[in-house]
Amino acid sequence: MKAKPHVHDMVRFDFFRKKSFAIDLGNTNTLVRDADRLLVHQPSYIVLDSERVHVRAVGDEAYSMFEKTHKEFRPVKPLRGGVIADYDSAAKMLMALMTQAYGPKSLLNGYGDVISGVPYSTTHVERRALLNALESLHPRNMWLIFEPIAAALGMGLDIQQPDGKLIIDMGGGITEIVVISLSGIACFQSIKVAGDAMDESIRHYFRKAYNMEIGIKTAEQVKINVGAVLTEIENPPEPMAVKGKELLRGLPVTRTVDHREIAGVLEKSMAAIELGLIQTLETCPPELASDIYENGVFVTGGNALLRGLQERLERKLKLPVNIDVDPLLSVSKGIATVLRDPRKYRSVLIN
Repeated sequence: MKAKPHVHDMVRFDFFRKKSFAIDLGNTNTLVRDADRLLVHQPSYIVLDSERVHVRAVGDEAYSMFEKTHKEFRPVKPLRGGVIADYDSAAKMLMALMTQAYGPKSLLNGYGDVISGVPYSTTHVERRALLNALESLHPRNMWLIFEPIAAALGMGLDIQQPDGKLIIDMGGGITEIVVISLSGIACFQSIKVAGDAMDESIRHYFRKAYNMEIGIKTAEQVKINVGAVLTEIENPPEPMAVKGKELLRGLPVTRTVDHREIAGVLEKSMAAIELGLIQTLETCPPELASDIYENGVFVTGGNALLRGLQERLERKLKLPVNIDVDPLLSVSKGIATVLRDPRKYRSVLIN
């Protein structure tokens, strides 16, 4: 009779096992999954010391410190426009988040397969920067996957079928509109209007309308709490009291805004996204366009949560609009799907 493995052998086997993970390195949030569960969901922020050598805080802790630090701390948001803007801080942030997920790395328990999402519109140089950041983790294998394709998988769509699927990924730094067929992207539009641009629009509005300065974090909270893209919506949120600083005298001041006011602020951003949608449909091959008219449009990304978005897009496009039930997680879910069976999805992986 075969002897059962000793408990020490089982522990040693687990210790030597390489850990594989999927990463959604986003402008606003970074998510890390293994094949089965979410391990990390943290804001994409890091605080370094004054020499930019040691990590003082990362994720939620760094976000809480942002715009509140002194000269001994260097707060950094490593991504801009959906790509790495500060390579060194991005690599440090990744390493710190991996430690949160798996504990300190040693020579004996390294990383196995690593797959990260990347915007479709990125250049070869921008993709190389992300691969270099991942390489600092010393994984066994690493690949990239286009985020709209990962988002489609995360929403449960079959990307390998020939019927066309129109995906709108409204992220933090960029909005990508793509038509997917046969595991590839048939046509696309990339728009530099997304969550960050909307936050800046809100900041500018407070300066112009109220002579009041607010921080970027406060602007983001305004968008989350009372953000809308239509003035008339079902179940409107309560008005929000916004705290900031009076520009002339520098004194603390509070103003109250509601969703109707913010809908007006976001009008220009939404018009740019709608124009990108129309242009994508105009360049789409007729056979794929007929599929889209049957299947509708699929919207994901953090800004898919804006109030009134589904109704507005349906009025504009005269098409069914499907809002992802969990838009913050769809890209990471899709990457985890590929992580479970990389051979099946080899055609969508980039290395």
